[in-house]
Amino acid sequence: MGKPLDIVIIVVYLLAMLAFGFWGKTRTKDSADFLVAGRRLGPTLYTGTMAAVVLGGASTVGGVGLGYKWGISGMWLVVAIAVGLLALSLFFAGRIQRLKVYTVAQMLRLRYGVDATSASGIVMVAYTLMLSVTSTIAYATVFNVLFGTDRTVSVIIGGAIVMLYSSIGGMWSITLTDMVQFILKTIGIFALMLPFTLAKAGGFDGIRERAGDAVFDLGAIGMPTIITFFVVYSFGMLIGQDIWQRVFTARSPGVAKWGGTTAALYCVFYGVAGAVIGMAASTFLPDVEVSDDVYAQIAETILPVGISGLVLAAAVAAMMSTASGALIATATVARTDVKPLLLRLIGRPAENEGAERDVHSDRMYVVVLGIVVIVIAALLNDVVAALTIAYDILVGGLLVAILGGFVWKRATGAGALWSMGIGTVVTLGTMFVVGDVLANEPIYYGLGASLIVYVVVSLVTPRTAPDVLQVWDDRLAGRDEAKTPAR
Repeated sequence: MGKPLDIVIIVVYLLAMLAFGFWGKTRTKDSADFLVAGRRLGPTLYTGTMAAVVLGGASTVGGVGLGYKWGISGMWLVVAIAVGLLALSLFFAGRIQRLKVYTVAQMLRLRYGVDATSASGIVMVAYTLMLSVTSTIAYATVFNVLFGTDRTVSVIIGGAIVMLYSSIGGMWSITLTDMVQFILKTIGIFALMLPFTLAKAGGFDGIRERAGDAVFDLGAIGMPTIITFFVVYSFGMLIGQDIWQRVFTARSPGVAKWGGTTAALYCVFYGVAGAVIGMAASTFLPDVEVSDDVYAQIAETILPVGISGLVLAAAVAAMMSTASGALIATATVARTDVKPLLLRLIGRPAENEGAERDVHSDRMYVVVLGIVVIVIAALLNDVVAALTIAYDILVGGLLVAILGGFVWKRATGAGALWSMGIGTVVTLGTMFVVGDVLANEPIYYGLGASLIVYVVVSLVTPRTAPDVLQVWDDRLAGRDEAKTPAR
């Protein structure tokens, strides 16, 4: 059981999240407000919420743990996320924002004119769902320590709060809660954890004296690991529905470009700070067996009561921001892409393409999928393998078709479909052959096969119809301001 003041701080934080959820509801008038905050976020809100959603438990608690184990080299996971966000913001975010769509699959249909690309929604749902599950499990571990509750109760408490504030006001509620979470994380890491741990370790000279020069080796974690971080996380930032949905909230291409760039630079500092906190902790917490426990151990052992509560709230904030962003992304794709696909497969007509989406239905999707996340999180002990599979399929199967659509006019719908299919099959097949879903090979083989098939099939099949490309070009250039997204 945690210290009483720390418990009070966490409870106040959780109640505040619900209050911001209701505040967000007052700004939610239609489906566009619910799913993409009305596409009207300015630079401050956009930057804060983008940083909040990409910096989750892996970046915060995991980043400190990597620093504990590998020294400054532990920063590379978060730096890889930052590089992916920077590339997305500088090269693609403005164009993505102008498309005025809700999902990645809608972008594929708009670009290639092939409705079957909605099958990509199934992969995207698997990825975002597992992202929400892993985040839920992560913050439940903090509740275990604080409240003394068992794992299932902790999952239900946290999962219910995220589901409630996400469903009440949708993206507006998530945006407002993310801003609070962004501020909490900034204070927790930079103003509290970093100075306290450095002081305890005797500064950088003290760290060098006690831990040696090895902790300052940028390559200590190993070049293969660093490269894999960039392949999986940088590319994942470029095409994840949870990230794109934040891009859709920007009120202009300029906000999407420069707000995202600012968030990416913030992520670099965040990654370095987490690694320094971890390496400093290694000098006075020598026997922590599980590196992910280092964050909580620092809070419990060296921070004064109250400050430790704020630091733990920052960890919960990091995980909840990712969980809520992934949850609304799952609901959006499930309703927009997966449901029509399943209806077509059983021979039933999809809902009228021009029909207005209603907020109540969007809200019910969030509630139902929020319950699914709670159930899965309560049943699974370790979902690292499941999340790795989802990430690998996302990058190995979809990356080439998505980014290729932006940069290569000759690419065709057939090329995109074959690329997604072969990339996914090769990724999964390599996992089976290697016998280890956490291995590096599947993502490389999947990406390579996907690229080759994309180019070859596109070159031997008829070009994309001119009228399809014209609509695509008009939308990219902002000449088509129609509010109804491509279906």
